[in-house]
Amino acid sequence: MQKVLTGNQSAAWGAMCAKAQVVSAYPITPQTTIIEELADIVAKGLLDAKFIKVESEHSAMAGCIGAQAAGARTFTATSSQGLALMHELLHWAALARLPVVMANVNRAMAPGWSIWTDQNDSLAQRDTGWLQFYCESNQEVLDTTIQAYKIAEAVNLPVMLILDAFFLSHTYEAVDIPGQEATSKYLPPYKPSIYLNVDDPHAFGGIVPQDIYMEFRYKMQLAMDEALIAADKADDDFKAMFGRGYGVVEEYRLDGADYVLVTSGTVTSTTRTVIDDLQEKGHSVGLLKMKMLRPFPAEKVRKILSGRKRVAVLDRNISVGMGGVWSQEIRSVMYHLPEDQRPPIYDYIVGLGGRDVTPEFIEEIALDLEKRPVKDCDQVWIGLKE
Repeated sequence: MQKVLTGNQSAAWGAMCAKAQVVSAYPITPQTTIIEELADIVAKGLLDAKFIKVESEHSAMAGCIGAQAAGARTFTATSSQGLALMHELLHWAALARLPVVMANVNRAMAPGWSIWTDQNDSLAQRDTGWLQFYCESNQEVLDTTIQAYKIAEAVNLPVMLILDAFFLSHTYEAVDIPGQEATSKYLPPYKPSIYLNVDDPHAFGGIVPQDIYMEFRYKMQLAMDEALIAADKADDDFKAMFGRGYGVVEEYRLDGADYVLVTSGTVTSTTRTVIDDLQEKGHSVGLLKMKMLRPFPAEKVRKILSGRKRVAVLDRNISVGMGGVWSQEIRSVMYHLPEDQRPPIYDYIVGLGGRDVTPEFIEEIALDLEKRPVKDCDQVWIGLKE
C-alpha cells in the first residue's frame, strides 16, 4: 500500500506495522503529530495497543520502561527539550537492557528558543547506551522504525531513530507501507526470556556491588558490538523481503574520488545533487552518508575513507568548545591508520537552528576542501551572517 505521509506520520505507521503494544508519550513540537497519528490509529482499531497519556517526557519514558520490563513491545517519540528531560531514564532503559524504540525529531536546544532542526538534542545522548540511526527520507523513517525493533530485540538495547524537524517531520512524500502479513513475518511477536512475572520472579534494577557492576557494562559493550552485525542483517533481510535497504553507511559516487563529503540526515539529499553537478564539472568528489552513530561503524568508515586526499564532515551540530560531533567521531576512528592512509578531516559547521544548507553552501564546502591548508582544518563555519 502506498500513502502520502509526513515524516512524523511515517514513524507512527512504522510503529503500527511493528505492532507496538504500548505507546507512552507526551507531545512536543515538532514531534506532536507522531503521537496524534498513533492516537488516531489506536482509536480506529488499526493497532491493538495501550495508549498512555502522561504529564511529561520523563514519565513517557518511565511508562515505556515499565511496559517493556513487563514483556510488551513499546514505542514513544520526543524532541529537543523533551529528550533532555528524559535523559535520566534513557540511561535506565539502556542499562536495564530494554529494547524500547523511540523516534526523536531533531530540534535545536534552547535558549534561544527554537523549534527548527539541528542534531544537538540527539547527539547529546550518545553516551546513554542507545543505538542511534539518522534518516534521510520519510520512506527511510518508516522502514527504520520497523528495523529498529528487529535490531533492538536481537541485542536487548534501545534504539533511537532520528528525523529532521520540518524538513522531514512536516513534509509529505509518497511512502510504501509494507503489508502486515509480510511485516509480521519479518518481525515476529516480541517474546523476552526474562520479564516481570509473578510465576517466575526475578530482581530488576537492584543495587549492584562493585564486583559485578563493571561486568554489566562490559556485556553492554559486547551487545553494541553485536548490534553492528544485527543492523546489517536486519537491513539485508528487509531488502530481501521489501526491496529497500539503506545500510549503516552509504557510499555515493565514491569510486576514485579524492575528496569526500560526509553527511547525515536530510543534508544528504541536497549533497547528492551537488556531487552530481561537481563530478560533471570534473571535480573528484564523492559522498559518504552516515546513518548509524551508535554503535559507531568504525571499520566501514576506515575502509571507505582510507587513502583519500581530504574529507569534509558537514556537522549540523556543535559541541561547544570542541567542534562538530560527527567529525570528532570520524577523526577518532581514523587516528591509528598509517599517516599516508589517514586523510586530513575538516569540520564544517552548518545549518544550526534550522538554517538552510543550500546547494551553494555545499558547493562552497567542496571547493574550499580542495584548497584549505591542512593546519587550518579544525573548524569552519558556513553560512554565518556578516
